[in-house]
Amino acid sequence: MSYKLKLDIFEGPLDLLLYLIKKNDIDICDIPIAEITEQYLEYIEMMKMLDLDVVGDFLVMAATLMQIKSRMLLPPDPTVEQPPEDPREELIRRLQEYQMFKEVAEQLKNREAARQDLFPRRIDAEQVEELKEEAKEIYFEASLFDLISAFTKALRKVKEQTVYEVEKEEYTVDRKIHDILHLLLEQPQIILTQLFAKARSKLEIIVIFMAILELIRLKEIVVLQKRLFDEIIVVRNKENVIPPRI
Repeated sequence: MSYKLKLDIFEGPLDLLLYLIKKNDIDICDIPIAEITEQYLEYIEMMKMLDLDVVGDFLVMAATLMQIKSRMLLPPDPTVEQPPEDPREELIRRLQEYQMFKEVAEQLKNREAARQDLFPRRIDAEQVEELKEEAKEIYFEASLFDLISAFTKALRKVKEQTVYEVEKEEYTVDRKIHDILHLLLEQPQIILTQLFAKARSKLEIIVIFMAILELIRLKEIVVLQKRLFDEIIVVRNKENVIPPRI
């Protein structure tokens, strides 16, 4: 596939580790390195297949995980009286520090939003009704790793199906971008798994996923969840929608 994505929406390797720790409900101070390393490498394989430009940073962390895993498999040295240092200690410290910085950044972001509300702009009755409608359900933005997780599940489902190819059909990212935006004109939101389910081949699923990433980069759409690890919902980014001419 000649289409290469260069995006600015990617979190880093530590974000992926924190995501896997939360997803597996793991104690950050007692990480099962073998299990986490296996899952981490699966995500890297997805990134390689999509020809993403951020794989290098993730490979460095993968090497670190493999090194820790190897050290943990080594038998203890019987000549040393003191208990050996936990090979995970440095990684745990980095994760805890990074998690703390993320929490502080989130707090500052929330404070900034609260300060903006101190002097709210005047809105008309129609906007008030629209805000009330939006306030009925609370969503938060899905991460890159939630997207990759949904993408991986979609690919696995295709393996289980028997596909009879009658004619060759070409799929392009540009075409899928057009199709997704057209769908969002007809309906306010799209459930990502349902979008994948309509695909007839693994290639089409890959192109759909790349189109989603490109639309996020262009700020044409946002991907949301009601709860952590819940279904991913695709909606138009209202800040980037051009209002109709009157």
